[in-house]
Amino acid sequence: MEYLVGGGLAVGVFVFAWLTGFDRERVFYPTVTVVVASYYILFAVMGGSRAALVSELLVAGAFVVAAVMGFRQNLWWAAAGLVGHGVFDVFHHLLIENGGVPSYWPGFCMSYDVGAGVLLALLLWRRPGFAGFQEAGLAGGVGAR
Repeated sequence: MEYLVGGGLAVGVFVFAWLTGFDRERVFYPTVTVVVASYYILFAVMGGSRAALVSELLVAGAFVVAAVMGFRQNLWWAAAGLVGHGVFDVFHHLLIENGGVPSYWPGFCMSYDVGAGVLLALLLWRRPGFAGFQEAGLAGGVGAR
């Protein structure tokens, strides 16, 4: 069930962002990447493990770097960060012992992350100028539809 809900939510957020125009600003998808990376930190705090907290902070830092690169250079970094976090979800339990993670979370988060990353990749592939600053310049957004 968590896979269906995660994937469905990714589609829902993507459609919502498109309909409202939230995704016109290049910061939208990198922000989603940062938020996605922060949940395991919350779970480490809930689980009360300092070791897990430090590990989760270090791992989240890598995904935050991908988000910043996506914002500053090219949105393909954000797409890669989202899909990469989905892959991380599959192996998380083997890498970090975090007792605060709900049992359903890895499946839900993997489905959301991969779904969101693939949808962003499809958008970038369909609209190549959307990925970087080629058309908009550093001071501008990604351009109107």
